[in-house]
Amino acid sequence: MRFPILLLFAVLVATGHWTARAAEPSLAITSGGESHRYSAAALLARKDLASITVPYDVSYRRATTYRAVPLLALLDGSGDSRFDTLEARATDGFIAQIPLTLVTQGARGGAVAWLAIEDPARPWEPLPHHGKSAGPFYLVWENPERSNIRTEQWPHWLVSLTLVESPLHRWPQLELPPGQATATAARAGQKVFVSFCLPCHRLNGGGASDTGPDLGQPMSATEYLTEAGLRAIIRNPRAVRTWPNQTMGGFGSKSLPDSDIDNLLVYLRAMAKKPGT
Repeated sequence: MRFPILLLFAVLVATGHWTARAAEPSLAITSGGESHRYSAAALLARKDLASITVPYDVSYRRATTYRAVPLLALLDGSGDSRFDTLEARATDGFIAQIPLTLVTQGARGGAVAWLAIEDPARPWEPLPHHGKSAGPFYLVWENPERSNIRTEQWPHWLVSLTLVESPLHRWPQLELPPGQATATAARAGQKVFVSFCLPCHRLNGGGASDTGPDLGQPMSATEYLTEAGLRAIIRNPRAVRTWPNQTMGGFGSKSLPDSDIDNLLVYLRAMAKKPGT
C-alpha cells in the first residue's frame, strides 16, 4: 500500500493540486470566546450566501457585485459585552477598529455589513493601482450612508476578524488629557484618528499596526511638521515626501472633509501636550 500512496502524493504535487489545497486562503473569526477558520469554499457553500450589488465600492470606485455572507451571521453575540469593537486585520498590516454598533445597526435600518468572498474560479479584477484584487475576503457595506460608514471601514485583503475591547479601553494613551476630555473639536478629532489613522499608525505606543510611524513618539508629528505640511500629507502624501515601502494613499475631501482634518489636528496638538508623552 505504501507505493500507491507515495505515487498519488507525487502526482498531486506534480500537478499542483496538493500545493493549491495547502495554500488555500482562510479567514479567522473570533467572537463569543471561540475562534473559527473559514475557507472561501466553506463560505461560498453557506445557505445564507447572497448576490449583492454595491452602487459605489470605495476600493474599486464603481458599482460592484459580490457573492457575500451577512457579517452579523458570522459573529457570535453571546460573548463578553466589553468586546464592542470589530478588529479587522489585513495582509498588508492594515488593522481597522470598527465599532460593533455599526454592524448591528443593519438589523435596525442602518448600513448592512457583508463579508464578500472571492471565488477562486472567478477571481475579481485587480484594484486600481494594484496588481491584485480586494480578495479573498472583503468587508463591504450596503447603504453605507445610513450609518456614516467611513472609507477605512471597508477593509480588504482580510485575514482575521476579532471582537475586542474599544481602542480607548485597550490603549489609554489614546485618551485625551483631562483638560481636553470634553472639548468638542478634540473629541471629534479623536474619532477621526481612530477611524482613519489608527489602522496604520500608533499614537504614543497605542495601537495594533506598525505599518506607519507612531504619530506621537518620540515626538509629536505636530511638532516637526507644519500644519500646512500635515494637511498636504493627509491629502496626497506622495506629493510631499516618499519613503521605502510607502503604502499610504491620500484622502480626498469627499471621504475626509476639511472639517475632519481641522478636528484631527486639534486632537493631535492636544495629545502632544498630554503629560507623560
